[in-house]
Amino acid sequence: MAPSTTVRDLRLTDLADVAWAGSPTHLRHVRHEIARAEAGEVDYLAVCHDGRILGIGAVDYAKHPGAGYLWQLSVHPDHQSQGLGTALIAALERRAATHGATTTCLSVETDNPRARQLYERLGYVAVGTSTDSWDEELPDGSVRRHDARCTDMRKDLSA
Repeated sequence: MAPSTTVRDLRLTDLADVAWAGSPTHLRHVRHEIARAEAGEVDYLAVCHDGRILGIGAVDYAKHPGAGYLWQLSVHPDHQSQGLGTALIAALERRAATHGATTTCLSVETDNPRARQLYERLGYVAVGTSTDSWDEELPDGSVRRHDARCTDMRKDLSA
């Protein structure tokens, strides 16, 4: 991570700066998760480079008790493959360990091999498959349910 790259908590005031991360529907979900962060249920972080937020992601402590569940990981499309995702995941893992988690886990869509390669490089191993779904906003503003086949992955933080 370059000296001008930092990781900090994502704040409600940052939402306008992360419009690249998703639709208004997605950003409403992010807003909700930031509120959960204030309650201690999640940590939601931002990776900043030269003052610009170029990556965001969260670790959820409620989904899998004893483990940190990494999710909503996103790096600005113009800044991928520059180490920002690696820095974000490392920071989320540190937060999870500080929170008492001994493992972290995540799910990656099976049609996203690039992300899966990153997770494997960072020590995550496949432990199963699952189906996940979420609301997805279409270009015309309508919302539909998106169903995804995922590979579930896990990493032991004590290793």
